[in-house]
Amino acid sequence: ALELIDFKNALEQFHNLVEKMIQKTKERSGLYTKDDDEIDYVKFYRTIRALFGPAVKDQNVQAFFRKVMSKPDERPEWPEIFGCFTGGSVGMSSPSKESMVLLVSEKQQITHSVVKRKDVIKGIVKVPLLHFTVTASQKGVLTVFSKKRKSFFSYSFYFHQAPTWINGCDFLPNLKYVVAVTESTVILWDYKSKETQSDGFVIKPMKNCMLCVCTVTMADDLAKDTILMGDDRGYVYLLTITSDDFIMKQSKAGKESQFKALDSESFDIPKRKLHDDWVGKIRYFSALKCFGSCSTDSINSFILDDIKRLEDHLPVKEFSVPKGVNAFTYCGKAKVIVTGG
Repeated sequence: ALELIDFKNALEQFHNLVEKMIQKTKERSGLYTKDDDEIDYVKFYRTIRALFGPAVKDQNVQAFFRKVMSKPDERPEWPEIFGCFTGGSVGMSSPSKESMVLLVSEKQQITHSVVKRKDVIKGIVKVPLLHFTVTASQKGVLTVFSKKRKSFFSYSFYFHQAPTWINGCDFLPNLKYVVAVTESTVILWDYKSKETQSDGFVIKPMKNCMLCVCTVTMADDLAKDTILMGDDRGYVYLLTITSDDFIMKQSKAGKESQFKALDSESFDIPKRKLHDDWVGKIRYFSALKCFGSCSTDSINSFILDDIKRLEDHLPVKEFSVPKGVNAFTYCGKAKVIVTGG
């Protein structure tokens, strides 16, 4: 508690110092002359050292000082003084030192390019049990990064048949498929197939625009996978897929490349309107046995309840936040849910 109080006091003094620097920089003119309150680099450096000690590095202090002096209107965030937004981890102090205020773990950069120019990553999902990460790009590149022998291998597949952008992805742990949603389809990609012979299934058409997707993990779901989806009209969908569906529900229309079409009308997909605006994010928390969904809707901003509520239409636990909620997460250790609007 004492360390926390000391840090808050140091941070307050740091903010006051930066505000004074910004004010003095803006006051500068042809008639301005230096006075005793002028803050040069030496004074700034000594003050920072006195406040935070060895937790800051010289190069970060220099970079912060230059940024404040050259662009006083762009106020840098305080974590920058600790190098949180700078790349690399060379010369990192030992995490065991008590003087460390913020601990930054060593990172590994993936230099393999999986998306082309003017494309962006729309979803990143970590699969701890299989030691890999799944990504989906807006223009249809699905990639699995598998960590083997301390290096990354990528298996990319470009979904040429996607008529619209991919909006999100997740992994089906039982069926071993990557699931992704576009504005009008649900993609099930068999990542185990060779890159030149990628195959899977496409569930279409979806009447509304699908914006997000997540997997529901339950102990008794050994032969099937359940996913949750949110659309642009505030609906949340519950879709259960089994391996039998891949055989029984193939469309007679034939193939689209290696991907087989599945008629969405042949699936029982319960849905319920929970928000009055777009569903921005959806997630299932196994520890709580509940799903969460959020929206920019100011009335029904965040929903947290059992997935059975999508079928029985009983009242749901909902929370209102002005201007809605854009993101949320659950911390099991602290037993709290944090939302960001």
